[in-house]
Amino acid sequence: MNWAAISPILLLTVSNVFMTFAWYGQLKFPGRPLALVILISWGIAFFEYCLAVPANRIGYTVYSAAQLKTMQEIITLLVFGVFSVFYLGEAIR
Repeated sequence: MNWAAISPILLLTVSNVFMTFAWYGQLKFPGRPLALVILISWGIAFFEYCLAVPANRIGYTVYSAAQLKTMQEIITLLVFGVFSVFYLGEAIR
């Protein structure tokens, strides 16, 4: 496989880790002010976009938009499953 085929998968995986922390990382800190949590989440999400946009731009040279979106959704479920178990301490049921 060439770099254009592999890099979107890698970039989407890392971007998903950032986005999962941006959206759900704050659940471990329920006492923090909501405004602060929102600002921190935006800051984390910025890095997610810095990875997701190139992933899709590079990936679109090899994959269709539907294929990229399907990859994104599968990666999201896998990353969230790992995050849920290891960071939040929740069982997958």
